[in-house]
Amino acid sequence: MTEQEPPDPLHAAREALARARRSAREKGLRPGSPASAGRRRGVGQAPATRSGRDPLLVGDEVERLVASRGWDAEVQVGSVVGRWPAIVGDQVARNVEVIAFTGTILTVRARSSAWATQMRLLQSSVLARIEAEVGAGVVTDIQVQGPAGPHWRKGPLSSGGPGPRDTYG
Repeated sequence: MTEQEPPDPLHAAREALARARRSAREKGLRPGSPASAGRRRGVGQAPATRSGRDPLLVGDEVERLVASRGWDAEVQVGSVVGRWPAIVGDQVARNVEVIAFTGTILTVRARSSAWATQMRLLQSSVLARIEAEVGAGVVTDIQVQGPAGPHWRKGPLSSGGPGPRDTYG
C-alpha cells in the first residue's frame, strides 16, 4: 500500500489569496499597496457615493470649515509666515523675520542694515515667489525695516522726555 502525502494545510489559504489578488487586479487595485492608495477608482468607473454615515476626510472638512468661516485670507497669511524659510531661503530667513501682515502688506525686520538693503533688492523676486507659492494678491508689497535700536521707555508711568541723546537717532 502506498502512503499518500497529507494535504498541505496552507494550500487553501494560498489559493484564496491568489483569487483575491486576481480580483483586485481586475478592479484596478494594486495588491500590497497601502489601503488609501488602493482606493483610487479605475478608468471609466464612476466615483463612489457616500452615505450620510460614512466618515469624512479631514482635509475636505478643514477646507469646508475655512471657507464657511471666511478664513481664506488668514490661512494664506499663515501660509506665507509658515513657509517663509522655503520662500526666501534659509540664510535670508535667519536674518530677516516677518513681524506683521496688514491687509496685503508684509512687514519684515532685518537683523542688520546690510540685510535690510539686501531684502529691498530681493523684494520683487520674493513677491514673485510668494505669488507662485501661495497665490496672487495675497502679498502686494513688502515693507522692510532695519534693526531697531534699544528703547528706553520702561513701564506705563515713564516720562515722555527726549531720552538719552546718543547715536540712536
